[in-house]
Amino acid sequence: MNTLRLLDDGLELAQSDGSQPKLIAAGRAAGEGGLEIAQVDFDHGAHYSSAAPDHLLFFHLSAPARITCRVAGDAFVHEARVGAVGICPAGADTFCQGDGSIRNLVVSIDPAALALAAAEDNVRVPQITERLSGEDHGLCKIARTLAAECADGFPNGALYWNDVAASFVSSFLARHTSSAATGTRSVLSEHVLTSIRDFVHANLDGPIEVDALARIAGLSAFHFSRTFARSVGVTPHRYVMRLRLKRARELLREDRLSFAAVAAETGFADQSHLARWTQRVYGATMRQLASKTSSR
Repeated sequence: MNTLRLLDDGLELAQSDGSQPKLIAAGRAAGEGGLEIAQVDFDHGAHYSSAAPDHLLFFHLSAPARITCRVAGDAFVHEARVGAVGICPAGADTFCQGDGSIRNLVVSIDPAALALAAAEDNVRVPQITERLSGEDHGLCKIARTLAAECADGFPNGALYWNDVAASFVSSFLARHTSSAATGTRSVLSEHVLTSIRDFVHANLDGPIEVDALARIAGLSAFHFSRTFARSVGVTPHRYVMRLRLKRARELLREDRLSFAAVAAETGFADQSHLARWTQRVYGATMRQLASKTSSR
């Protein structure tokens, strides 16, 4: 079978006649949006198989089709309509097949990026809600916008892509996740997590040491770092840097301070340090980040 491999070979696709489907668009813009997209056309039936390290969402974009899905041992047969979505958690053994001509949109989300997005708001590792059927037209619409940008070579730039990707992740978190089960391993309480977040916000303009955060939690620095990562999904340093950058973006949009002053206000070593993080996370310059027309 002539298989099309995507997402670092974590997803395999083929048609019922053994040929490859047509790839309409695939990829992502620069930056750390943590999201990739692929739009695929099947003319002779569809076969998917995956045990990808990322969370996968499959959107149905064509005429109603009979779809058979199996995720981690659970199987379901249904008629998919436009806007139908299947959600497969990272690492889950997944197989889907459909009859006839099918257009699908596949979105992959890096679990670390999802954890970061959750941490900026509610500091909890999200638990993905697996689903084999159902519709989410709002999420599908955002995914289509991302696919169109990708197919056209990102005409609106990386910052626009990453803003739309952030909107997708935010909507996904709100509608298709829940708080992760803690099991028997220790995690930080909601009260401690809130205190840490408040402390970081209050001290963004200066150095924030792990020891200071650990004292809030009443733990050694070593045990705090491990427990924080287990509770939030990212390291304390990564969490702090994202909060610094988020505040820097707000200040840049206000257009009251120079770039150097914004860097100082948010705890970056200098303007160049802030510029490097802006490019790394958003795939954009500080001037682009400051533009009020960059998010459409």
